Amino acid sequence: MSVEALSSSAVVARLRAAGCVFAEDEAELILATAEGPAEIAAMVERRVSGLPLEHVVGWAEFCGLKVAVDTGVFVPRRRTEFLVRQALAAADTARPLVIVDLCCGSGALGAALASALPGAELHAADIEPAAVACARRNVAALGGRVYEGDLFAPLPPGLRGRVDILTANVPYVPTDEVGLLPPEARDHEPLVALDGGSDGLDIMRRVALAAPDWLAPGGTLLVETSERQAAAALAAMSAGGLRAGLVTSEELYANVVTGVRQARGGLSGGS
Repeated sequence: MSVEALSSSAVVARLRAAGCVFAEDEAELILATAEGPAEIAAMVERRVSGLPLEHVVGWAEFCGLKVAVDTGVFVPRRRTEFLVRQALAAADTARPLVIVDLCCGSGALGAALASALPGAELHAADIEPAAVACARRNVAALGGRVYEGDLFAPLPPGLRGRVDILTANVPYVPTDEVGLLPPEARDHEPLVALDGGSDGLDIMRRVALAAPDWLAPGGTLLVETSERQAAAALAAMSAGGLRAGLVTSEELYANVVTGVRQARGGLSGGS
């Protein structure tokens, strides 16, 4: 797109021609974010090439926050705001809480929770170096710490038995279905953030089995899954020794499975 043809209507027309369903909204974001005509033109071309809009503009709105999303980092989904709402509903706001955000990607979930829970102690982890760097930018102002590694492995041992809210936005797409995802996700987000194994629940099961060692008594693990996986995900929570529950949002097509560590009973699990 030439720098000379940068009217709002021209940007909308270019995006619509490329198949962008919400061309008007995307054009508005690009025009509001770009600094000058040359950057507008460059952003439009990146979007037309198939790059997710959030990677084009460098951020995503999530739970009212402007979350930085670097190229190659998993884009937080609007439906995942439902998981955050469920975590807040389960939170004991009478005291400062310990929050852990596993598979944190950009750190959006942890940032949203810490923003809503003053005084919270926030820790996050991801196996992807690009995600870790991005998450550190998003949680720095909240005093959060981000670690690079596989699930619980990089977390400080002192967190064992202290975690009040454990969110794990694990990958849950079955391996054979990754190729069916929209190109924006399939081609531009890390495979490790999408592929959940043969039935999509491999990572979720690992988290559920290890979680009791890390959760405080009464602490809650929350994961997102699909409707057809919900029953198996509930079984995985129960297998880990957690009290399992399911909450859904038809509006957001969201399914959140929860697991609560019993306040009594001496639950334990592997790491």
